[in-house]
Amino acid sequence: MAEGVKVVSEALDAGVAVESAFVAPGAPDELVERLLDARARVHTLEAGVMERIADTVTPQPVAAVVPYVDVSVEAVWEARLVVVCVDLRDPGNAGTVLRTAEASGADGVLFCQGSVDVYNPKTVRASAGSLFHVPVVTGSDPADLMDQLGAWGIRRLGSVAHDGDDYAAIDLRPPVAFVLGNEASGLDDKVLAACDGRVTIPMHGHSDSLNVGMAAAVLCFEAARQRRAS
Repeated sequence: MAEGVKVVSEALDAGVAVESAFVAPGAPDELVERLLDARARVHTLEAGVMERIADTVTPQPVAAVVPYVDVSVEAVWEARLVVVCVDLRDPGNAGTVLRTAEASGADGVLFCQGSVDVYNPKTVRASAGSLFHVPVVTGSDPADLMDQLGAWGIRRLGSVAHDGDDYAAIDLRPPVAFVLGNEASGLDDKVLAACDGRVTIPMHGHSDSLNVGMAAAVLCFEAARQRRAS
């Protein structure tokens, strides 16, 4: 379920085959026309109905049913920058990671088994449509995925709050995977042991860590900056 004008518009921009759409009073006419042109089944709702079926308290006037868009892990074998999420649980954080990955030019986001469902309505909304533009892999076993990335020559860097290498001092131009862990407990020892290195964002003040979505942004955009500079 894709909710909101922005998310539905991005699905159409990405060429996703919208199965059906539900429009309430106030829906933009241009978007409704695009849905009809895309051969989606468009259902017009009476006032107050969207509030009963949508996931949000104050929903936007458009929602749509779209197919899953995740791909197999082989789709990113030539990637130069990917984000790996291990046991990431918060749907808002997952959406932020997707949005950050697309904005920074990452080649994919890989959600391992145990992570939040990328099709959770909150994740879809938080991604602001990036779910439809950046390759997404779901359901991989963490150990198998780490082995596969290593076999493809992608450097695996585990994100840790302390005692890792300063992210700004690492050469991030070669193919790299940033491995992000659980919001509360981070990466477990088994996953860290499979990494080629550990990366830390130095902190000032009393904070000892960043929100995982914010950490993904700092790391991905540093990689993008280095590649532009070179």
